[in-house]
Amino acid sequence: MSNPESSTNVPVATSRNPANGALIATHPFQTPSEVECLLDAGASAFRLWRATPMDERVAAYRRLSAILRDRSDALASIITAEMGKTIGAARAEVEKCAATLDWIAANGPAILADEPVAVEGGDQVHVSYLPIGTILGVMPWNFPLWQVVRASGPIMLSGNGFLLKHAPNVMGAAYALQDAYEAAGFPKGLFANLNSDNETVARVIADARIAAVTLTGSMRAGSAVAATAGKALKKSLLELGGADAFIVLADADINLAVQAGIEARFQNAGQVCLAAKRFILEAPIAEEFTRKFVAAAGRIKAGDPLDPASTIGPMARADLRDELHRQVERTVAAGATLALGGHAIEGPGNYYAPTVLTDVLPGMAAFDEETFGPVAAITVADNVEHAITLANTSDYGLGGSLWTNDAARARRIARRLETGGVFINGYPATNARVPVGGVKNSGYGRELSHFGLREFTNAQTVWAKSVA
Repeated sequence: MSNPESSTNVPVATSRNPANGALIATHPFQTPSEVECLLDAGASAFRLWRATPMDERVAAYRRLSAILRDRSDALASIITAEMGKTIGAARAEVEKCAATLDWIAANGPAILADEPVAVEGGDQVHVSYLPIGTILGVMPWNFPLWQVVRASGPIMLSGNGFLLKHAPNVMGAAYALQDAYEAAGFPKGLFANLNSDNETVARVIADARIAAVTLTGSMRAGSAVAATAGKALKKSLLELGGADAFIVLADADINLAVQAGIEARFQNAGQVCLAAKRFILEAPIAEEFTRKFVAAAGRIKAGDPLDPASTIGPMARADLRDELHRQVERTVAAGATLALGGHAIEGPGNYYAPTVLTDVLPGMAAFDEETFGPVAAITVADNVEHAITLANTSDYGLGGSLWTNDAARARRIARRLETGGVFINGYPATNARVPVGGVKNSGYGRELSHFGLREFTNAQTVWAKSVA
């Protein structure tokens, strides 16, 4: 993977502005000796950090959240330049990171404290949640800061270190985040960047200085990483995207559902793992919902992500836009109807028109596959049971939405949906207080909440026998 802009043959990570194609930066891959130094530094920093009292760790978290807020404009500008997120959404991403760090600082110590266990007799028993080492995080580009903080925040409070392998097109964000961690007083090397090829990543996973790995990305990447980790007898956590169903039943508030559906599908130009992708509509309201949804999608303004008037920016890379278009073409060729969009927007940048496909059925690309871009697929269900069946007819199981005014029925249906999360009269979102993760081909393990704080710890049983 050589740099086409360079006269040398040194492998690099390259970032280009997706709004205009301009080269932003190239970041040379680390040499084998630099990777060795990185692993050694991480191991040393881990030993120091695990011995650091919890109140001092919490203080570092609070400094980090303050630094992110102080640098919000600069960090948001990096996000927008590297992957095309609108500037308002980029600022919101920075704030979400800071707020999550605040929650972890306030609640993490109690969650990670020794947990007493009542047993018969006079024995004293507790469970300790202890750090296990440096965790490798393989992270995606669609939320360049949030995905990293979502993973590293819970992982590091217990005393672990974090080695970040970020997507090549957002290395500016990766290094800016490393600088923020170091400025907050975390030991140098505790949070660090691995800039390398896949072969190096595989060697790093197998290295004794890496305790486990967490990945958010594609099924192919997750399968490869999990296989490598498993061969080395190391734990892995995978979040592999989804084809989330947005179920609208006949008694739902259609106007609210349409408004939420537009946001759920088209935010971040549709490049969200938890985004609504398959709209499953109960037959009595299908025509009304579709008409209003297509009209609302037609009002979306794709444009310069630095312009506050733009609703969505470009897709992050041209190859991703091209692959999305092929999925649309294959779906239409299979019998779906193109109700809106279905084409790249002419001119510079990786823009794709907001697109709505109707008459989408199982077996079609937009139903079976993850469409990672501004494309909504609409399917009509005969009744509630059919809607549940359609929602579960997927290899994925990350999140989903259910729209109905019958709260009791909604809770019953939610238990039948094969997903890691169900949002009733709302759309999937992440929050520090609740776990996020999936089932089936959407992966395994959980981030955030008490699950995430304990996910990469050694739950150590300490049983002291009574001597009385």
